[in-house]
Amino acid sequence: MLLNIKKNANELAKKYDTRNPFDIINSLNVIILHVPLVGIRGFYQYFQRNNIIYLNEELSEHEARFVLAHELGHMFLHKDTNTIFMDTSTHFNTDRYEIEANAFAMDLLISDDALMEYHEFSLEQISRALGYDKELLKLRLQQNSHIGG
Repeated sequence: MLLNIKKNANELAKKYDTRNPFDIINSLNVIILHVPLVGIRGFYQYFQRNNIIYLNEELSEHEARFVLAHELGHMFLHKDTNTIFMDTSTHFNTDRYEIEANAFAMDLLISDDALMEYHEFSLEQISRALGYDKELLKLRLQQNSHIGG
């Protein structure tokens, strides 16, 4: 599954000639709402044939970029799945969806070429250099096992 996610993320970056989720969102006519959210950084909603992404207005630009890429992952991978309803009303474990959206975000944000620049670095060093949590980078590095450690 992660290989398909990587393929989807790379095709999206190629189609729009950018890995910046804000630029991609603008090209897709997705509605972004910057709103005060308590306890969450963002969420995706498909409502009346509209793709809507809610972003916590308190996020830094770097955090907002990741959250937006993550929510794009939900949009492309889980469009017909109301994970908010599933999580809050049915208590269905939605961890798989979150892992897949994280993998999509990291594949979209960090190209293979960018990773190659860090081929001699440790996971900790890559994490500090790129500003992403080590667990997120582990997801990204699973497909590039020769990089980091």
